[in-house]
Amino acid sequence: MKIILIGASGDVGKAAHAELAARHDVVSAGRSSGDIQVDLTSGDSIRAMYRQVGPVDAVISAAGEVEFGRVNDMTTDMFRYGLENKVLTQISLVLSGLETVRDGGSFTLTSGILDRDPVRMGVGAATANGALAGFVTSAAIDLPRNLRLNVVSPGLLDVSAGKYGAWFPGHDPVSSRRVGFAYAKCVEGAITGKVVTVD
Repeated sequence: MKIILIGASGDVGKAAHAELAARHDVVSAGRSSGDIQVDLTSGDSIRAMYRQVGPVDAVISAAGEVEFGRVNDMTTDMFRYGLENKVLTQISLVLSGLETVRDGGSFTLTSGILDRDPVRMGVGAATANGALAGFVTSAAIDLPRNLRLNVVSPGLLDVSAGKYGAWFPGHDPVSSRRVGFAYAKCVEGAITGKVVTVD
């Protein structure tokens, strides 16, 4: 398969790349790194990426940003930041890629654990994750040409625990290998419309 992987330089993206690159042609994309550069906040940049790469069998997004803060300190702009930078960016990847992904191909997005296992100051992330789950489960039944759509929702990765573990008290980190398997399930398997959790 030919796969576009956006966010390949992050911990989640590295897990997906490690699992899939041995078997497939993985084109990495990122804001400032990778085989090609793409600004997910720009529809023009996303469309240019698809034109540059050409037809593919799968698109994986492991990118997205949110604001953290206690709910009484959060503003609508802080929520909007997460919705625009984690939700709408990934939705744009799907909408702009519908003509680029081959028949029977797939889109795999990335959310996270905080909408089902919340932590303090994580309401912005939880809101974005829940929105992605709603989009995937609903949009999957409407996609043309047997295209598939899923979202991987990993817990705190083992390789990320040193940096982010203090934000996740009591959370048992998940192995990067298992996270990579979740992306393989979505790309190489037959599921669609699923939130694939890795706890």
